[in-house]
Amino acid sequence: MYTSPATPSERKPWTVPMLRIAKKDGRKLVMLTCYDAGFARAVDTAGIDMVLIGDSLGMVVQGHDSTLPVTVDDIAYHTACVARGLATTLLVADMPFQSDASASRALDAATRFLQAGAAMVKIEGAGHKLEVIRHLVEREIPVCAHLGLTPQSVLRLGGYRVQGRDEAAAAKLLEDAHAVADAGAELLVLECVPTAVAARISAELAIPTIGIGAGPQCDGQVLVLHDMLGLAGGQRRPKFVKDFLAEGGSVVGAMQAYATAVREGQFPGAEHSYA
Repeated sequence: MYTSPATPSERKPWTVPMLRIAKKDGRKLVMLTCYDAGFARAVDTAGIDMVLIGDSLGMVVQGHDSTLPVTVDDIAYHTACVARGLATTLLVADMPFQSDASASRALDAATRFLQAGAAMVKIEGAGHKLEVIRHLVEREIPVCAHLGLTPQSVLRLGGYRVQGRDEAAAAKLLEDAHAVADAGAELLVLECVPTAVAARISAELAIPTIGIGAGPQCDGQVLVLHDMLGLAGGQRRPKFVKDFLAEGGSVVGAMQAYATAVREGQFPGAEHSYA
């Protein structure tokens, strides 16, 4: 049974090497997006393991209809804000659209994010991004990879759709997952992927997987903060989202309820997953 986390002053700060240890020990990892210092303090108080300065801020903070308008300056600014509110939670910063189009551009952006307080950067996709991942890792910049539904590819994909449902697509996802891990990624986000596919990837990789709409057998889960708090903003709520504020009673309570549900295997359920 999961018990309430120690206070921030009693917890050890999360580090990148601790992620693999958590997977080896069977400890589910809990991640939320975060965009400012106030919510960062709440995240830390609630005992959340990792926060992501997601390019989702383009939609939930800036009001755009996709993540594409988000810039390096935007991510750097919000990373610095969140970093000031954290004591123990590991901070991951998204590489926004085209900031990782080349290894040199990625290095410049990632350097800014680490100097702003991030411990890791997140890169969408495989293919030519494998060179970028290797380039960053060789220069001491930890990388989180992101496969499945990659929101920066929304124009090519034709919308926000589940990925990997047919046999060929599932095989490609598995191949790409091994490739990003071999390139040096220390973490892998799987978004909108059938449960069985995500389960196989999670079982085969030594690095932890973090699911969002990828079933309960990933090594951890992530949700957009505003979704977890039921702040849909008039938009259709994705299947994988659950409003934890309704049962948590407060922002910190909602975060703690979410963390407990993930760690005890209660979330996500079948109703939050894709076949």
